[in-house]
Amino acid sequence: MKHIAACALSALAMTLTAGSASASDDKAYPSRPITIIVGVAPGGSLDALARLVGNSLSEITKQSVIVENVTGAGGLLGFQRLTKSAPDGYTVMFSNNSMVLIPLLHPQSGIDVVADTTPIGTVANVPMVLSMSNKSGITDLPDLLKKMRSGALRPNMGSGGPGTTSHLAEAMFLRMSGGAGELVQYRGSGPALTDLMAGTIEAMIDQTVTMMSLHKDGRIKSIAVASQARLPQMPDVPTFAEGGLGEFNLQIWNGLVAPKGTPKHVVDALSKALSQVLDTPEYKARMDQLAAQIPDAQARSPEGFKQTLVRDQKQLAELAKQIGLSPR
Repeated sequence: MKHIAACALSALAMTLTAGSASASDDKAYPSRPITIIVGVAPGGSLDALARLVGNSLSEITKQSVIVENVTGAGGLLGFQRLTKSAPDGYTVMFSNNSMVLIPLLHPQSGIDVVADTTPIGTVANVPMVLSMSNKSGITDLPDLLKKMRSGALRPNMGSGGPGTTSHLAEAMFLRMSGGAGELVQYRGSGPALTDLMAGTIEAMIDQTVTMMSLHKDGRIKSIAVASQARLPQMPDVPTFAEGGLGEFNLQIWNGLVAPKGTPKHVVDALSKALSQVLDTPEYKARMDQLAAQIPDAQARSPEGFKQTLVRDQKQLAELAKQIGLSPR
């Protein structure tokens, strides 16, 4: 009996010790590597920003930050990977407006983006750019619109996949242009951009993050940007309004979310680290190079980001119906 009692006390002591160590490790967040899920293939705007933020977060937190591309079904598989992860702050997801479209395109999934996530913060608001293949022969928006409306051109427009921001933007553009075109879906913006440069597709709308350098290098021809005025970083590219399509205006937010139920002290720690990243001179300089706007303190906060998700959940549902984005 004494032996049994001693074993029981020993087991209890080990359990309490393990529990104390676990609690201590939890309070010391982060104490091990963090994984950032990206729901698209490498090479596109979302992936590029995620890696930029991940590298900076690693420097701030002194922990490794790993970007994991979980592709398929317009971000659905990546989102499901997030929701099945432990709510401990060590698995988070980097996404943009396209995340709000997941339950609209996959109603059978039962996903509620607001209810199923814990917002951490936004990191950048980025304009969208319409670019053409050099082989298309199109050098400005008025010429493109004229040929589309006359039926002389029905451009193949590549996107990062169903429900991505490029898909949303191109569906909006086709509806507003008064012409016709074909939406070609890829598993991420990277492969679509490769085909755009090769001339396999004629057009694509994506964020300045990826479009700007390709335009400057002459590998594609950007013909319109969704901003109030021309961007200082791309002064030769007119706005959509200048090109005759002023109603087209789509800004893309990019941000970080964790699974629902993530503890407040973990959210606060990660949000603080993310805010520190946004305030570094290096990050500010890089965002300026990419024509991206850094959110203010309110917009970048968990509370501000949640307000954005709630707003977009309603607005994008209405927009999806208007432009004919149907469930998969």
